[in-house]
Amino acid sequence: MTEPVNASTARVALVGDRSPSVRAHARIPGLLDALVRRDQLVLDAYWIPTQDVESADVLAGFDAVWLVPGSPYRSEAGAITAVRTARERGIPFLGTCAGFQHAVLEFARDVCGLSGVNHAENQPDADDLLIVPLACSLVGHEGVVNVESGSLAERVLGAERTVERYHCSYGTSPEYLDVLRAHGLRFSGLDEAGEVRIAELADHPFFLATLFQPELAGDGTRPHPIIRALASAAVEHAAKGVVQTLT
Repeated sequence: MTEPVNASTARVALVGDRSPSVRAHARIPGLLDALVRRDQLVLDAYWIPTQDVESADVLAGFDAVWLVPGSPYRSEAGAITAVRTARERGIPFLGTCAGFQHAVLEFARDVCGLSGVNHAENQPDADDLLIVPLACSLVGHEGVVNVESGSLAERVLGAERTVERYHCSYGTSPEYLDVLRAHGLRFSGLDEAGEVRIAELADHPFFLATLFQPELAGDGTRPHPIIRALASAAVEHAAKGVVQTLT
């Protein structure tokens, strides 16, 4: 970042195993610069490998957690810990692509009590799979997402219909959707076939997960509204922390 860091600058943990071969990772630095240039949203961003987040204390002091694409993660436990820490501590959270998958996985295990469910990419031979291969891979595809009125996603996107870009081969098994909903996970975006594409939590300051990759929208010079919303939530979280410290 080119802006100086001050007491109210939002600190954002970019949790994921950074690689130059992952296009979303290559896009993120430019998106962070664009947030400063276009929206005056200054983020002090730190890349943290998943294996370094197996202790929740690693995320202490961060104003947002972004679980970025790039699966399989080196540490499923680290990815799950990142989600749980943000969810339980009210830290603004965004999970994209694999981040979506692991956000759903964490919620199923730690909130719904489905401790035995697994991710097919991580444990392909497991019997109880929550995250399963998609019938048709979405790698390199774009598709319509219909967004539920009154949801966080709808407020962020400013529309009830959007076209988004994917790089994904796994999604949520429909077998578990009812129990996830019953425990408070809201599936606020569906594709035209009714498959889940966005999840959120209503009782959280900002908790949003998308199977699509907002990092890949456009040419990378204009942050996607979802990324801008995470940045705004992080800045607000940082400002509240400064006020609490001063008082």
